[in-house]
Amino acid sequence: MRTQFGEEENSREGDKKEESSRLLPTPAQAPVSSPSDSEDSEEVAFEAREKILIVDVAGQEAIDANDSVPPFSWKKLWLFTGPGFLMSIAFLDPGNLEGDLQAGAVAGYSLLWLLLWATSMGLLIQMLSARVGVATGQHLAELCREEYPNWARLILWFMAEVALIGADIQEVIGSAIAIHILSNGVFPLWAGVVVTALDCFMFLLLENYGVRKLEAVFAVLIATMAVSFAWMFGDTKPNGKELLTGILIPRLSSKSIRQAVGVVGCVIMPHNVFLHSALVQSREVNPKKKGQVQEALNYYLIESSIALFISFMINLFVTTVFAKGFYGTEQANSIGLVNAGQYLQEKYGGGTLPILYIWGIGLLAAGQSSTITGTYAGQFIMGGFLNLRLKKWLRALITRSFAIVPTMIVAIVFNTSEASLDILNEWLNVLQSIQIPFALIPLLTMVSKEQVMGVFKIGPVLEASS
Repeated sequence: MRTQFGEEENSREGDKKEESSRLLPTPAQAPVSSPSDSEDSEEVAFEAREKILIVDVAGQEAIDANDSVPPFSWKKLWLFTGPGFLMSIAFLDPGNLEGDLQAGAVAGYSLLWLLLWATSMGLLIQMLSARVGVATGQHLAELCREEYPNWARLILWFMAEVALIGADIQEVIGSAIAIHILSNGVFPLWAGVVVTALDCFMFLLLENYGVRKLEAVFAVLIATMAVSFAWMFGDTKPNGKELLTGILIPRLSSKSIRQAVGVVGCVIMPHNVFLHSALVQSREVNPKKKGQVQEALNYYLIESSIALFISFMINLFVTTVFAKGFYGTEQANSIGLVNAGQYLQEKYGGGTLPILYIWGIGLLAAGQSSTITGTYAGQFIMGGFLNLRLKKWLRALITRSFAIVPTMIVAIVFNTSEASLDILNEWLNVLQSIQIPFALIPLLTMVSKEQVMGVFKIGPVLEASS
């Protein structure tokens, strides 16, 4: 009887474990499956073979037997470094540069405080997004599919796509403008759009070499932006006293309301909220182990803080360069992404490397990096909300088509009207501000639900501050 009872007890425990593993799959528990099995499984951000194993100093797999947070390790920080820098690209895309240069030209140094606080708020939002991804093992779009009724899920998906398309138009147009500048006008805007459209295939090629290789490429692109815009900052020598005053003293005039809204909209990107919750799953962390989850969140906070500090400095360089050169001038209200390089060239001339080409290199790095992360975000958004089990190249093609078709129309229509294209870019930044609630409300809802987050549910103070 005891043996029979023991067998029945073990059977029931085995059934419970099997059911639990189906509900909350983890990389360590995931069984080896055949291709036919994977077709029936749900969409995931990263397959187990794609994830980076976190190891301790001795080179062994991290084991958190007591569910406590291990001591800080530089090696582990390096292993966790990557997702935050990919996330920070959304703070550096051509839409941000458009907002920066217009804020500088129209409002001078007076909106730097807003840029600082928007970046700080962006860090808080992105850490909540990372918290959702690490603690649940699912990204935000997947959780929305499970937690919301169909009508709400479809509305949120549609709004996320609208925000992504708006951002992608700016990113692709920014790359096309950079290609136009660096080719001395040989490539018109529409040709630059076609060239940029091919980056989704470059993205797929990079992804095949592993997550770390992809992250290294983005590190190079961010470094290119930092060097380019720091060089511009050094060449133009903005006023240090006015710069500090602009950062420390909040000021806002009626003439700069639209630029202020644009600064917030281009810094806090709705699609980035969905993206970061998926990117953090590229590291193998067991969401059932509180110590591992908390450790991952600690490292992601450090990494994301560094990444967003760098992005803030790059945005500050751009804003102050245009504040120094064009604030209070006749060109201030007409300057935009399309003609900014030419205005810089007329104002500051050549040198060892003409400032026009420095601007073009930085703009190209911003555009190319952001279009790739936009494709990445589009795949997670579409796959998560709709649970589409498509091949990656097909999903990337669909995602890229959503942005390229309207962008090509914009490039052809506005090719001969620089002023109209700049106004469009400015209003696209405002569109991002309008779309923010459709990403933040689901994020705050999920991260404050104990049924979803367990012990990692945020408290009322953090929820209110968000």
